[in-house]
Parts: sequence; C-alpha cells; structure tokens
Amino acid sequence: MATRKLPMLDFAEVQERLQRQFQNLDPKDPSLWPVLPRILLCLFIAAGVAALLWYGKLTEYEEELIAERSTEQQLREDYQKKLIKAVSLEVLKKQREQVQQYVTQLEKQLPSKAEMSALLSDINQAGLGRSLQFELFRPGQVVAKDYYAELPISIRVVGRYHDIGSFASDVAHLSRIVTLNNISLAPAAKDGAGNLTMEATARTFRYLDPEEIQAQKAATKKAGKK
Repeated sequence: MATRKLPMLDFAEVQERLQRQFQNLDPKDPSLWPVLPRILLCLFIAAGVAALLWYGKLTEYEEELIAERSTEQQLREDYQKKLIKAVSLEVLKKQREQVQQYVTQLEKQLPSKAEMSALLSDINQAGLGRSLQFELFRPGQVVAKDYYAELPISIRVVGRYHDIGSFASDVAHLSRIVTLNNISLAPAAKDGAGNLTMEATARTFRYLDPEEIQAQKAATKKAGKK
C-alpha cells in the first residue's frame, strides 16, 4: 500500500501572503481591508475599550480605598479616645462621688425657709457675743435663683477692731453659709474710745421650696418665650 505524502508548507509564501494583506490599506474605510487586518483592528479596539473601562474601575476603587482609609483613621482615633475614657472610668467615678459628697455637704449648710429666722438670730447673737453694737441690721429683698434663694442683709456695727475681726470669723464658722461682702471700716463718729464702724452686706442662702422652684421654672420659661 502506497503512503500519501503531505504537502510541504512553504513559510515564505505564507509570510508573503500575510504581508500583502497589510499593503495599500485605506485608513478611511477599514471595511475594505482584508480579513486579518480587520481582525487585528477589532482586537486592538476591544483591548483599548477594555483598558479604559479597567482604568475607570480602578479609579473608582482607588477613591473608595481613600475614603475607607480616612474612615479607618477616624475609627482609630475614636477608639483611642474611648479607650482612654474606659481606662480612666474608675477614677472618674471616684471623682464624681467626691463631688457629690461635697455638693451634699454644701447643701446641708443651706437652711430652709423656716430656718431663716433662726439664722438671722445667730448672726445677731454673734455680734452681741463680741460686745458689738448694732446700728443697722436690715434684711433685704430675697433674690431667687434656679434652685436656691439669696438673702442680703445690710449691717452696721460699732466696736473694737479685734472684736469686729472675731465677729467676722464667727460668722464664717456658722453652721450655715454666710458671707460678708462690701466691707468698709471707719472710725466711729463721736467716739473717743477708739472704736470702729464696720458696714457690710451679709449674704446667706437657703433652699427654695418645691412651690418656689416650680414658680421659678415657670417664670424662666415665660421669659424665654418673649
């Protein structure tokens, strides 16, 4: 049986045919090009479009990455702040308890409305106990604040320098809060014993009754609407 010989492939001829397909191409009308140039042109256009789309997608991803990095940095800062607060939470609790104890202690030094008369008597007795002569002891108009009331008392006493100083110390050590303000000292008029006259405004504070607190809130609310 005779064997059939395969035709020999002439690479030179194939190369020449391919080169002829790329000769005299009309750039204005690619539809007239031979098959191979048209296929290569389509592949080139497809690759260009794919590259543009890929670049646009990468740009979008890059913007998202930058935004996420910024969010990550913000979250890290928030975490560090919260971590510091969490670490110092016990210290803050102790400080809060100390402040509350201090406020409670101060609140106990505020008399109620019913105790104001006794407090005024204590101030008067403090002066008499130091042998001072009261020329003026006049409570003023009560000034209502948010949760307390302030009562100014105009006083004028006559006595020796050391006795006046002791009186001021006694007032400062009363069980209730009393402050001396606008103090002025001058030689006593028509006095040959070397006495001094002290004029001052004593200020004391008291609790507001629940009814007074409600009235104060209502007045503040009404003033805010105007």
